[in-house]
Amino acid sequence: MIRSYDHLSGALVRYGLIVRGGFNFVDGEDVPLGSSGVPARSVLLVGQAGAAPWPHFMRWREKQPPSAINPLDTWSRAVIGAVADDFGARAVSPSDRPYLPFQRWAMRAEGLKPSPLGILMHPKYGLWHAYRGALLFDQEIATPEADAAIHLCDACIEKPCLKSCPVGAYSVDGFAHQACLAHVRGTDGAPCRAGGCLDRNACPYGAEHRYPAHVQAFHMAAFAGV
Repeated sequence: MIRSYDHLSGALVRYGLIVRGGFNFVDGEDVPLGSSGVPARSVLLVGQAGAAPWPHFMRWREKQPPSAINPLDTWSRAVIGAVADDFGARAVSPSDRPYLPFQRWAMRAEGLKPSPLGILMHPKYGLWHAYRGALLFDQEIATPEADAAIHLCDACIEKPCLKSCPVGAYSVDGFAHQACLAHVRGTDGAPCRAGGCLDRNACPYGAEHRYPAHVQAFHMAAFAGV
């Protein structure tokens, strides 16, 4: 059983991960099963701020076959699963099928709203954060109440995140997935492959938490299959 947020935070920090808020489910809500096979009563989200997990992930990856598929997802499942076992919880992942509503859970847990790029805008980390999994508990947990976070995008007049992509992949109409893929995979996409999404990097918020270029290149390669 979970002993305290401090204990859970201590278990996660060994992997560069942090608790990203949580909440108790309400009666009548459609919820996934907890560790004992009955509907969970609460959820705590697990994720990262900046690239803190990267050194831990890379040490693990060096011991894996080069051909390993989705290594970051595999690592996340392993370490969050180990923490879940220790705390009597069920670990779930954003890539589980059928998909769980991680985006809605995250907005509910931390009071965040989506940026024009779809990534949730964090008042401290900007766009440089992620959710790697969640812990489902059979019992209710006293969780901190989510603040009504300031949505930085509301105060951003210039919206450079919608003006930096050479093919205008992001716009008020949504994400042009195929146009983005074609550009990243093509000759002119070298800057994106080497340093990540130009629109995301154009955002002025949370710059001190920006992922290093080689980390962004890893994510871009996984996204584009290059």
